[in-house]
Amino acid sequence: MKLTHIIVLALSVSSLTANSQQIKNNEKQNTDKKKVLFVLTSHDELGDTGEKTGFWIEEFAAPYYNLLDKGVKITVASPKGGKAPIDPRSKSEASQTEATKRFNKDKSAQEIINTTVKLENVKAEDFDAVFYPGGHGPLWDLAEDKTSIALIETFNEQEKPIAFVCHAPGILKDVKNAKGEPLVKGKNVTGFTNTEEEAVQLTNVVPFLVEDMLKENGGVFSKAANWNVHVVKDGNLITGQNPASSNKVADELFQSLK
Repeated sequence: MKLTHIIVLALSVSSLTANSQQIKNNEKQNTDKKKVLFVLTSHDELGDTGEKTGFWIEEFAAPYYNLLDKGVKITVASPKGGKAPIDPRSKSEASQTEATKRFNKDKSAQEIINTTVKLENVKAEDFDAVFYPGGHGPLWDLAEDKTSIALIETFNEQEKPIAFVCHAPGILKDVKNAKGEPLVKGKNVTGFTNTEEEAVQLTNVVPFLVEDMLKENGGVFSKAANWNVHVVKDGNLITGQNPASSNKVADELFQSLK
């Protein structure tokens, strides 16, 4: 056999080996891709005010793109499934961020919001973590939703990251730990503060105040000045104070996935 033929054959074998390894690497990456469940509210009535509420768009968009851009696979669910309501206030010009502007142009992400999975059809074992965006809506439905409560308790039992931002820590109101005590008891936590609720003039509208509830349930509550970034991680529990804290909550969640 001529030397040139031997060289060509060797290169061909090398190329095939490299391609085979690349396929295996791609398959491994797909298998290893982290899966995070986002849970949104289905509630759109702001108490008895006649105004609309829902989830706060920045609190979905910032973590969504933060994790999506890092290769995380995201599934979005809500108690009723279908279209999840966006709080109209979060669409105001003053509330826009780079993440919300990206969402406004992202037809794919908008379709995901319009076609959320029904919460009762998801299982904790299919995901590596769960994240709850806030907005006032969750205080009415998710805080009382038995499916959501059981789901969080299962994630916690499996020692997987559970993350909440702004009003979403209020969803932990009736969530218990393995001892049957409030999950937040003795845990370092944060959430939308009483002074922030007062600032948006909804203290007497919401069914309960997030800060008060977390303290009453035994949480060790900390906070920053109104609207400043503040995120607390205690074990697998991650909480953020307000919309501005959304991106950092996602950072902490991603670090917990590694």
